[in-house]
Amino acid sequence: MLKPALEIDLLRSFIAVAEGDSFTSAGAALGASQSAMSVRIRKLEERLGRRLLDRTPRSIVLTAFGESFLMDARRVLDAHDDAVLRAQSHVERPSISLALSDHASGACLPEVLAVLYARHPEVQFSATVGASAEIYEAFTSGHYDAVVVREDSGDGKGRRVFHDKLIWAAAKNFEWDRRTPLPLVSLAAPCGVRATAFAALEARDIPWREVFVGTGVAAVQAAVLAGLGIAALDSRNLPDDCRRVKAGMALPPLPATQMLLYHRMSGRSGNEIASAIASAFRESGA
Repeated sequence: MLKPALEIDLLRSFIAVAEGDSFTSAGAALGASQSAMSVRIRKLEERLGRRLLDRTPRSIVLTAFGESFLMDARRVLDAHDDAVLRAQSHVERPSISLALSDHASGACLPEVLAVLYARHPEVQFSATVGASAEIYEAFTSGHYDAVVVREDSGDGKGRRVFHDKLIWAAAKNFEWDRRTPLPLVSLAAPCGVRATAFAALEARDIPWREVFVGTGVAAVQAAVLAGLGIAALDSRNLPDDCRRVKAGMALPPLPATQMLLYHRMSGRSGNEIASAIASAFRESGA
């Protein structure tokens, strides 16, 4: 024998009427008219072949069968809604792979990620931090959806995100004996800032020796803070309790640094995410 199919909307309407004691209040809760609710209940009763409600001009009362069926209806509706919720929670989120120059992200990375998540909570971002040249080369080879790198690492045609000033940084109590080579703290090659610092020192015939080579900006900051030597850093990456080395130490000036955004995202959504990436750096104080 073919069993009647019970539509979820009919069960939901019956529960709303039973709990609200009127078609009017139940309809208001579900966004339906009084007459529509009446039709749904009548259809459900026809499917079941049993009367669920006793109607009078002034009240609605559950029949004995309606009382017992109400528990079954609630169990079915709860199971349905739980299944829908679990399915929606497993919907794959769009993902965007980012690669950021270590100099661009620096200490601002937490703030950048916080802004991105606030702007686009529906997107799953992944972030890789590394050297600009390597990141840009990987991007041109098809890796990453978006990258933020130094201008001199690419073709210069990316979207300008921000600019900063390269400075010489040292611990507040650090003193360089000018009779000895400059104790230099630097990032490992390949690094555009490293190359810029070397070229500036050579142009002034200032001898130097590398006292520390780090694999990331955080390592360079730690070495400077420890008083090991002097480093070329973007000004926003100057560690707390450190200082800019003044011109009195006869170090050459360093150029400004430009950071550009390259991305392969398209459409309105892609452009919105690209704008959010650029804004995240600006809002983070980069």
